[in-house]
Amino acid sequence: MAFKQLSSSLSVSPQLSAADVEAAARQGYRAIIDNRPDREETDQISADQMEALAQAQGMGFAYVPAAPGKIGDEEIAGMVSALSRLEGPVLAYCRTGTRSATLWALSQAGQQSADQILESTAAAGYDLSPLRPRLEVASIAPQTPSDGRADVVIVGGGSAGLATAASLLERDRALDIIVIEPRDQHFYQPGWTMVGGGVFDVADTYRPEAKVMPTGVRWIKGAVATFEPQRDQLTLEDGSVIGYRTLVVAPGIALDWDAIDGLGETLGRNGVTSNYSFATAPYTWELVQNLREGTALFTQPPMPIKCAGAPQKAMYLSCDHWRRSGVLGNIDVAFHNAGAVLFGVKEFVPPLMSYVERYGVDLNFESTLIAVDGAARQATFRSKAGEITKPFDMIHVTPPQKAPVFLAQSLLANEAGYVDVDQTTLQHVRHSNVFGLGDGGSTPNAKTMAAARKQAPVVAENLLGFLAGKAPSALYDGYGSCPLTVERGKILLAEFGYGGKLLPSFPSWIIEGTKPQRLSWLLKSEALPWIYWNGMLKGREWMAQPQHRAAA
Repeated sequence: MAFKQLSSSLSVSPQLSAADVEAAARQGYRAIIDNRPDREETDQISADQMEALAQAQGMGFAYVPAAPGKIGDEEIAGMVSALSRLEGPVLAYCRTGTRSATLWALSQAGQQSADQILESTAAAGYDLSPLRPRLEVASIAPQTPSDGRADVVIVGGGSAGLATAASLLERDRALDIIVIEPRDQHFYQPGWTMVGGGVFDVADTYRPEAKVMPTGVRWIKGAVATFEPQRDQLTLEDGSVIGYRTLVVAPGIALDWDAIDGLGETLGRNGVTSNYSFATAPYTWELVQNLREGTALFTQPPMPIKCAGAPQKAMYLSCDHWRRSGVLGNIDVAFHNAGAVLFGVKEFVPPLMSYVERYGVDLNFESTLIAVDGAARQATFRSKAGEITKPFDMIHVTPPQKAPVFLAQSLLANEAGYVDVDQTTLQHVRHSNVFGLGDGGSTPNAKTMAAARKQAPVVAENLLGFLAGKAPSALYDGYGSCPLTVERGKILLAEFGYGGKLLPSFPSWIIEGTKPQRLSWLLKSEALPWIYWNGMLKGREWMAQPQHRAAA
């Protein structure tokens, strides 16, 4: 059978036979995507059978079923996920190849023009011109960067940036707001721990950036090169200059995969995974399910990192699955933490230690991962005693993290590279018309989604106060939340603020934060994702209204 090439990394085909799979392997294809739901026809090769055929040829496999005429966001996100984690070139198939071509086309929307996409599919023999409206229109189209000025410029279209934009618009719809964000995709990153534990589908943690951009803002799809706060302007990488009356800096934190020698070359294969990546979180669950005996290592780098509890969450969910499967006793589990304590707030350490003991985890403090040799299945750590190399069958890596370079090298940064703001008002300490929040901020709180949810209304109120000539009155108390998934079905809901002060959102008779509970699990697995997409990103500040400075 002749396979039809859509791009350098993907071809499509009608239904494959066993002989076709062998031919694809000979032609150099490294993976297969099955886009056909099982049992469409009685003699159809099932997804399980196709996966076995692919594996027999040393090929990767993904099952992304799509019913004819019913391709929605979930199917598109599944295709994006499969293409991001499979080694190419990839061969996708359905009954005729049309659905596979359609999924590819929709997965490219926003990355290529509609004309480019449709030319590629037409050249392969698929007329997908009816898709043009979907390829051309997402709820908001990015603007071409150009010299301009706005009331508010927000750097970063992630959680903190979009929540701030939405909160501002809820207070003043007349504001002219620009959001600068280079990515086409928006991720609900707290969900990746659940993906790695087999609870969430990775497709549910993604939406196109255009669909979550608040209505009424101008989106510039670009990246910042430099800040010039003395001139109230910034410059994009393409040379465009954007001026502002006020600036909100929310670029997030950069994952420094290259800081660990050899990690980049082996991440996503050879038993090396991380829930800190959309592409590899599903691989975590794959490894956990397949591991029946051997050694599993989990790592945590030096602070600061986003969601300091996430390295442990991956370990606890993995151990709980192995316990339920009856194989935990065959697996040596070790946690290597660059820090000196299990968790930074002492009240939560005893309940966490009870799970460490239950799962038989070997704790290694002040032990920092510095190198990974995936082919040899070895990891090297640096500790006070020197360097030590350990074998592994699976290793979950949390990458070191740092401020984005364009921020760290700017006049807005503190010595550590983060936007230098007052920890209560979130106003810049030297430039009064600049505010910062989220993981890129200098505030000494836990870098969590919950922190950004509380910070956004504070920035919104204080920014509007600045525009009105008033002193900042809204205050941030350092609130952060870390729902620690200690087992499937139970979570330790750690909520705290500056100085480790406990800041529970609920009375203890509803949720006792120092005890693992089922209700906390339901909050994490059911309520919080819905609140994120339908509340936080839309300016609805449920249980997030800011505190205020007492009147003089």
